[in-house]
Amino acid sequence: MQNIETSRPDGTGAIAYTSNRGGTFEIWLYLPLTASTYPLTRGIGEDFSIPYWSPDSRKIAFIGKRSLIYLVDARTESVAQIDQIEPFTLLDWSPDSRLLSYVKDGRIIIYNTISHTSSTIFQEGASDVQWFPSGRELLFAAPDSSGISQLYRINLDGTNKRQLTRNTEGPMHNVRLSPDGRFALFTSPGVSISIITTVDLASGQTYTLEGGPLAKNYFPEWSPDSSLIAYSATAMSQNTYYSLIQTDAKTGGQMRTRAVSNCFATPVTWSPDGNRIAYLSGCGIQEPASQMWVVDLRNPVPFKIVEGGRISALQWSPSVFAFPRFNLFASPTYRVSFFYPAGWRKVTEERYEGPDGFFQISAISSEDPLNEVCRAEAFHPLRPYGSSPRIIMTRIQSQEACFIFPSADQPAEMRNQAALIAKYPRPVPIQGTFYQYFVLWADREHIVALARGLRFI
Repeated sequence: MQNIETSRPDGTGAIAYTSNRGGTFEIWLYLPLTASTYPLTRGIGEDFSIPYWSPDSRKIAFIGKRSLIYLVDARTESVAQIDQIEPFTLLDWSPDSRLLSYVKDGRIIIYNTISHTSSTIFQEGASDVQWFPSGRELLFAAPDSSGISQLYRINLDGTNKRQLTRNTEGPMHNVRLSPDGRFALFTSPGVSISIITTVDLASGQTYTLEGGPLAKNYFPEWSPDSSLIAYSATAMSQNTYYSLIQTDAKTGGQMRTRAVSNCFATPVTWSPDGNRIAYLSGCGIQEPASQMWVVDLRNPVPFKIVEGGRISALQWSPSVFAFPRFNLFASPTYRVSFFYPAGWRKVTEERYEGPDGFFQISAISSEDPLNEVCRAEAFHPLRPYGSSPRIIMTRIQSQEACFIFPSADQPAEMRNQAALIAKYPRPVPIQGTFYQYFVLWADREHIVALARGLRFI
């Protein structure tokens, strides 16, 4: 066994996405570094849930079950509830990742996620409230005295409200402030026709982007450096809709098609370094997306990273993760490696334990398909996972895999044991027998984190 202390920097961040691949809609994470995906939430997601990362990439806010705002820690998976609001309301984090802003009942709410207190700015008709980079002002859209949508900025205490636009042409939808705080974009006038306009907030000058051939341009998102806008442009060929993944400069004139999705429209999201765009595809006739793809702007050959279930939203983390200290466990016998908490100590060659958890590895020799192997483990006659464990299918290192989570009546002596079963890329010989599946047992609180770094060696 090899143990190497490391902090595991992840230069590619992670993609949070909403999917029902486990049976119900939840927030999932995809880690490009290991090509692994796993569920981050359990029993609180909805098909309309949209993940919003905090700037430090530590927490995700989203609207889920019962239209509640949930906060989930991406490292510990702890969950908090904040408020009940309308689905599809924009949530936005302050630059220091402490405050969350949103609109409810004609009020701008500023919620402190540390102290769990809030303040309110009364503003009838406000929408799309967002933070300026200073952390001292907010941008929002609201109707003027004539009922026409305008953009405004205001101090956190509700003072010094200023109108930034002189719009005369209808409503503003999907307002998004550029990361540098100098420009904003919006779509108008509605859904059937959706044109992207940008605004220089210092001068009020507006620019209309060329967009796609049908003037159906959706889900615009700023690049991290505020220089480009990515969006989905609907097109049609032989009476079939599809969408073009396009980018343009903030003042227009540099439109480029980067990829094609077979969906009518798809949300898009930028990688932290601004070099890649992730989007959805895999739509059937009147069926939603089932795939997640990435295109690198430096080498524009799109590639698929996730497939399975329905996928309704995605967002790339804005920065890299700050992982706690880990050791690397590597087994030449079982041909796997993964990271585990540095405080855990070896009990046997296959088992490590610590004050807050444990792991143990093994392998299964079986010609049965994965779903049958997972079910046989989950519903073993001795009921090691309780009477009604949950099986969640996933992929680890591009291989089929499943998580097994225990039910509430699991025997106490099992110490909250959960399991991961993953199919080996090739059967592994161990003492003269070939094994098709790798098994990782660990306490429920650590099983997903351990699986993040699993690699076949």
